[in-house]
Amino acid sequence: MDVRPRVAIHKFASCSGCQLAFVNMGTDLIELSRLVEIVHMAEVGHIASDEEEVDIAFIEGSITTPHDVDRLKRIRAHSSYLITMGACATSGGIQALRNHADSAEWMRSIYAKPEYIHSLSTSAAIANHVKVDFELWGCPVSVRQMLGAVRSFLFGVAPQVLGEKVCQECKRRGNNCILVTQGQACMGPVTRTGCGALCPSFGAPCYTCYGPAESTNASSFGQCLMGLGLDSDQVARKFASINNAAPAFSEATQMFSGKTWMEE
Repeated sequence: MDVRPRVAIHKFASCSGCQLAFVNMGTDLIELSRLVEIVHMAEVGHIASDEEEVDIAFIEGSITTPHDVDRLKRIRAHSSYLITMGACATSGGIQALRNHADSAEWMRSIYAKPEYIHSLSTSAAIANHVKVDFELWGCPVSVRQMLGAVRSFLFGVAPQVLGEKVCQECKRRGNNCILVTQGQACMGPVTRTGCGALCPSFGAPCYTCYGPAESTNASSFGQCLMGLGLDSDQVARKFASINNAAPAFSEATQMFSGKTWMEE
C-alpha cells in the first residue's frame, strides 16, 4: 500500500508556466516522486477528480468564471493544505488588467451572442475565494521554492517566507546596480526576490515577476523613476505588470496613473 503523501497540481486561467516549472525539475522531479504521490497533474497526463483527497494541492492560475469558483471550492474541501503558485494564482496575474475595464463591453464587441459567455467581471487571486495556506510568488515559480514548500509541509513546519528585495540578491551576486549605473527603470527595489536576480545578472532591469517585496515604498520609488525621465503614466505601467492586482502595486498604479492607458 502506497503511504506517500498525496499531491495534486491544478490549473485555472494561466499559461501553464508554473506546471512546466514542475516538469523542468529534471532529476529533482524524480526525487520529489519518491517523497510524494502526484495524483493529479494534467500537464503530464495524471488526471483525477477535483474531489480526490490530497494532502497538498498546488493551484496555478486565476479565477475568471463561476465554474472556476465552484471547482476551487471542491478542491479546497478535499485538500489538507492549499498552496498557490505563480503570479496568476497569488495576485490575479497579467489578466487582472481586465479588472480596470468594462469586461461586458469587451464581450459585446467580440462575440455575436455574449449572453452565452459565462465569465466573471474580474480575474481574481485564489485567496479571494478560499483559504490559502501558503503562497509561492513568481512568474513562473522556481523549483527551489516548490521543493522547499513541499518538504516544509511534509515535516509539519511553516515554509520560509521570502520578502526581501531583488536588490539584496543582486548585492549577494555582486551585480552592478542597473538603476544606478545604467539609469534604467529597474523594479528591483520594490520586488521580492526568489528568481536569484536573474534579469539584472544579465544586465536587464527587473520586471516585478515575484510581486511586491516587504516594506514597499511605492510612492517614493515612483518619484525616483520620474527622476530618471519617466512620466507618471510610464511609472504606472511599470507597476501595472505581471502582479498588477497585488495591493501594493495596484495602489501605486492608481497613484501615478491618469487611467487613460487602462481604458485603451
